[in-house]
Amino acid sequence: MALHEESEDELGAFGPEFKPLTAEQAQGLRPLMRLVSPWRVIGAQVGAGVVVALAAWAWTGRSNAAWSAAYGALTVVIPAALFARGLMSRFSSLNPTTAGFGFFVWEAVKIAVSVGMLLAAPRLIADLDWLALLVGLIISMKMYWLALARWPKRKTV
Repeated sequence: MALHEESEDELGAFGPEFKPLTAEQAQGLRPLMRLVSPWRVIGAQVGAGVVVALAAWAWTGRSNAAWSAAYGALTVVIPAALFARGLMSRFSSLNPTTAGFGFFVWEAVKIAVSVGMLLAAPRLIADLDWLALLVGLIISMKMYWLALARWPKRKTV
């Protein structure tokens, strides 16, 4: 038994320190949301995939390595684009419940498409180079971290 029990009425649904945003505070967040758009991250992933594919071709001199690296990047880019599009749809933003449900549904779609693309890779790419594919996949995936590192720091009030 807890030493100090509080009812949900006293704490609210999200704990004692939760305060909903005012309309002015919510409007103030809009510029931040534009700075780190999911489409910018996906664009960075595409750019990284192109660079890795060209580097693989230059380093190995084989086009199959370049195609493998590009396909590895696409196994990140295509599911991420589907995820972003799904989360930004009107249905996913109707209310917090549909937003939470939409997140899990689109995350499951993203994982399923990624796994499906990886399973299809040997049939789609002639002479598949798994190392180049993994390098393309990993470098493209790391663009999430680059976007997070560039995220503007919140000012404490």
